[in-house]
Amino acid sequence: MVITYIKLFLIVCLGYLSGVLVNYLSDVMPWKRRLTRPFCLNCGEAQSLVSYILFPRKCLKCTAPRSWRTWVVDFVFIGLAIWSWLNPPTDIGFWGGWLVLIYFGVVVVIDIEHRLIMHPVSWAGVGVGLLIGVIRNGWWETLLGGAVGFGLMWLLYWLGEIIMRGLARMRGRTPDDVALGFGDVNLSGVLGLMLGWPLILPGLLLAILFGGLVSFFYILVMLVLRRYHLFTALPYGPFLIIGAFVFLFLGEYLLVFFGF
Repeated sequence: MVITYIKLFLIVCLGYLSGVLVNYLSDVMPWKRRLTRPFCLNCGEAQSLVSYILFPRKCLKCTAPRSWRTWVVDFVFIGLAIWSWLNPPTDIGFWGGWLVLIYFGVVVVIDIEHRLIMHPVSWAGVGVGLLIGVIRNGWWETLLGGAVGFGLMWLLYWLGEIIMRGLARMRGRTPDDVALGFGDVNLSGVLGLMLGWPLILPGLLLAILFGGLVSFFYILVMLVLRRYHLFTALPYGPFLIIGAFVFLFLGEYLLVFFGF
């Protein structure tokens, strides 16, 4: 029993520190494009590691507290750590799954806050995707999944470009809106590496369906509140992540649910 509690404590610590890592990368990378010392997003003052990680978790110069996102990410990763410890993915194990979850966390936070999937994050994802994909599926299915994921989303990217340019021309405006960012194309290739062929197909389909459903309800709510603006862009990365998460971490539950 004592050993179990010690393990639980260590897992909680791992989840907390992983949340700190996701927050750090999400704070630093969009502004600096490289790894630097943590800094205050309000005044730019460098932060001590003790203050940034443990206490008081606010800027000692301007006293600005950390954003609510910091605490949400910390608690989410503590919960994910406990859940992953109790239900590790059978094909990649706890540590492989944990590496994927940290990557997913960085992508989701940055894309929600900045509408951006950065090239350094995509390149890091290629490394993670190859590692996870080869462990799960071998080289051939991994590379084919990556190519199909990238290629299908590339086609959707250019289809969106053609549609947006046509709409802009009809309105007599310079095209300045995008239906889909190229970072989403890169992310789809990364997720294709992780899922492999042919699982990338239902992964993308689920992402598109879920994204469409959320977009529908978002538009509906904004119309009711009279705040809707035409062609308002929603970050698409989180939907792609959800599609991959379901098949990477919940695949066994889906098989049981559907009776396979």
